[in-house]
Amino acid sequence: MKLRYTDRAKDDLEQSLEWYELKRKGLGLEFLDTLQFTLMNILEHPDMYAVRYADYRVCAMKKFPFSIFYTTMPEEIIIHAIFHNRQNPDKRP
Repeated sequence: MKLRYTDRAKDDLEQSLEWYELKRKGLGLEFLDTLQFTLMNILEHPDMYAVRYADYRVCAMKKFPFSIFYTTMPEEIIIHAIFHNRQNPDKRP
């Protein structure tokens, strides 16, 4: 199975990496490592996480206050958002 990112998810990732790297050099890479670990869990067990909003499954990241919103297709997993949990919930995908 492969991962595909929506434009929103790409923007979320870029903004988050920039923000963490500005906070402390190397923190953006820690965020990216944690995200990759989370995505590996999703790839290995895509149905493990509950459907929570509309058709989106949600997986919370460890260490960083983000949740990954995704849907599954037969051949791919679509990442719709890398959502900061302190945002207004109305901004969820």
